[in-house]
Amino acid sequence: MTAPDHDADVLRAGVAGTPAADAPAGQAPEQTRDGARRLHLFAYLQAPEHRTYLAIMRLFTSTLLADLSAGEVAAALAAAEREGRVAPGESHVDTVIDRLKQLVRWGNLVVGRRETIAASIAEFQHGSVRYQVSKLAVRVQRDVDALLNVPEGAREVSRELLPAIDRGLSGIGQLLSAALSAERRDPDGKPARQARERLAEQVTTVFLQHAELAATVRDFYAYLGQVMTRHQLAPEEISGFRNLLVEYIQMVVEDVLRHTGTIAASLAGLAGARGELLRLLGPADQLGTDVERARGRTAADWQELTDWFVDSPGRPSQVAALREATARAIGSLLASVKRATSGGGLVPGRRGELLRLAKWCDEADEEQAHRLYAAAFGLHSSRHLLPAPDYDSDNERVPWRDGPVQDVAVSVRSRGDRGARGRTSRVLDDPMTEETLLAEAREADQRRGAAVAELAAARLPDQELSGDALNVLCELLTLAMAQREGTEDTGSALDPVHRLRVTVRHEPGRRTCVRSASGTLTLEDTALEVAGDGEIPSAEPTGTAR
Repeated sequence: MTAPDHDADVLRAGVAGTPAADAPAGQAPEQTRDGARRLHLFAYLQAPEHRTYLAIMRLFTSTLLADLSAGEVAAALAAAEREGRVAPGESHVDTVIDRLKQLVRWGNLVVGRRETIAASIAEFQHGSVRYQVSKLAVRVQRDVDALLNVPEGAREVSRELLPAIDRGLSGIGQLLSAALSAERRDPDGKPARQARERLAEQVTTVFLQHAELAATVRDFYAYLGQVMTRHQLAPEEISGFRNLLVEYIQMVVEDVLRHTGTIAASLAGLAGARGELLRLLGPADQLGTDVERARGRTAADWQELTDWFVDSPGRPSQVAALREATARAIGSLLASVKRATSGGGLVPGRRGELLRLAKWCDEADEEQAHRLYAAAFGLHSSRHLLPAPDYDSDNERVPWRDGPVQDVAVSVRSRGDRGARGRTSRVLDDPMTEETLLAEAREADQRRGAAVAELAAARLPDQELSGDALNVLCELLTLAMAQREGTEDTGSALDPVHRLRVTVRHEPGRRTCVRSASGTLTLEDTALEVAGDGEIPSAEPTGTAR
């Protein structure tokens, strides 16, 4: 039977014609479509049926060139269903077909076809449509399985790779010289081909070793940073981390620093011959142009390797970052040890008491838990005669665990009191800042004096004011209006420094408009008077009393 499979054609057309999301401004639609499609590869990890999807993807990635039909996948899922690794009913062939089609829409699987001998149309439809895993889906599933198998503890740093990288870079220089010599003698001869193969083998080995070393260093320091963020550590944890930092990290840093010099020298020697090195490694013409090449075949790969060991202007190397991270980790450990061993209280910290109280509350019923909480923290329900809380959003029906969270100071957690510690730091004399502030104050006084003088000399409301003069007028106008008891009263305000008075009187039907560069101020049923010369009065001379 060779009837066409309509479902397979629909799946292919649907995947190929999936529209892209709205592309942001300035970004090519092809890049947006490809990025969205790749992100869909992770969709099955958060789906409600993720256990079934994981079992299907592990089945496809367990062998090379897996080409399976829906019936074969259903037969494999039947064993997983009997063992309880997937939900009941997930091994039914119709359910499996739906799961496979969804994986095709996400891009994890691709649809194939081959000739099938079948006794019925249903059997042909189940057997003729074959499914294969895509390249990117293999990487996703490989990373997922690796993540699920990673332990929570620290990862050992592969520091034994440092001398191997050092020897490998030195060997690349020797192999490069040998390959160039063999190429000059006979470019197409067997010795030249063997020399290029040995050179490519050494380059691949060095970059694989560096990738493993960099990954272990990142994982180890990520775990270390996660631990150092904790404020309270148990005594046995502090002892373990002390050994980890003082002994293990010191050994790692010493190994890195010992080999960094020779590695940097080897990289500097290869920098001049990098063009010849990349030419000898050559492109993979037999695989086409759109191919993912091994590390070390581009100038960017070598620059990344160099930046890991060698500092550049404005960009410190990863070796420098490793030393800095180690210093911060040791400082955090010392701070934790100081908090735990400080003599501010009867015990190093309140962590043990809080854990014991949490255990009691976990083992008690609801009534006993409330009594334990009230006895431990002295907080009772709102039915007690206590002062009203500062907030009014909760009431007696809100449990204490759902109420607002109160921040507890470090001194209260560690010592149980709110007393201040240490001495007040002395005030430093900063003449440059003092002179700057005095200059700013003088400039502000000059600007206000000029604004008051402009306001005193202006003929309101005909003359237009500047922004500073309008601000002074609004300030005095606000004080004058504040003195009035009613709208029909008269109010005045005086600037005692510049001898300027502003008076406001009520006059029905009169509109006063004051124009300025910032806008127009309009006063309804109001008369405005400005009196004074705006000058600062000079000190009167002292004379002899008669």
